[in-house]
Amino acid sequence: MKAAFYTIFALVCFAFNSILCRLALRSDEIDAPGFTVVRLVAGAIVLFVIFSFFGKNNSEKGQGNWLSAFFLFAYAICFSFAYLGLTTATGALVLFGSVQLTMIMAALFKGERPHLLEWLGLFLAFGGLIYLVFPGLEAPPLWSAALMILAGVAWGFYTLRGRASANPLADTAGNFARSVPFVAAAALPFFRQFHLSPKGVLLAVLSGAVASGIGYSVWYAALRFHTATRAAVLQLSVPAIAATGGVIFLAESVSVRLILASCLILGGIGLVIFGKKK
Repeated sequence: MKAAFYTIFALVCFAFNSILCRLALRSDEIDAPGFTVVRLVAGAIVLFVIFSFFGKNNSEKGQGNWLSAFFLFAYAICFSFAYLGLTTATGALVLFGSVQLTMIMAALFKGERPHLLEWLGLFLAFGGLIYLVFPGLEAPPLWSAALMILAGVAWGFYTLRGRASANPLADTAGNFARSVPFVAAAALPFFRQFHLSPKGVLLAVLSGAVASGIGYSVWYAALRFHTATRAAVLQLSVPAIAATGGVIFLAESVSVRLILASCLILGGIGLVIFGKKK
């Protein structure tokens, strides 16, 4: 029961990052730079508090590194600006598709040689991503899609760098804290354009403190109960959860193009994962 609760809670948190961001930006409750600043600061604060109470060694509060923090910042800022033009479901699909493909390509670069089934899945996933953003009546804005792809690439590299962490909670807290100077510098040119309504700030705090800070911590706890393959497959459910949330909370529609692209991207990634296991 503990494993199931941790897993479901973390996956819902991942999906709610997309829902909360889209909800805040679509209703113009907060601007994209402001949302990112509040999100990362709130995440840094709540992770510091969590580690202070549950950390194994309080002397490790300063863990993390600047390169990982930069990837975290790059993910967060591209994520926010991308959702100015994407629906909740499309953004989540492009994000998690890009994350998984980035990690697969990194494995190829390191010398892993896929089997035929893995190559087929890789081509299907890339084809689905291209089909989703290819110009047409139902295609998302190219600039927004490109930003979300960059967000996925940044999160993929952040995840890869975190695999070697001896204390994930301490490193995550440190990375969030180190990301604050990056986002502050990036938001400075937009300072005069900031508009932060109470609702917008609340949504950003929920995204940073709960969906990101607590969500990431619970996911690390859940990983103890899953193999790497199962964890990867479970994450493929996030775009579906986000799409459902988009329909419920934002009254967004799900197009045929999105459904077909989802089948290609998620099915292709699934083939790669299962083919690797085989």
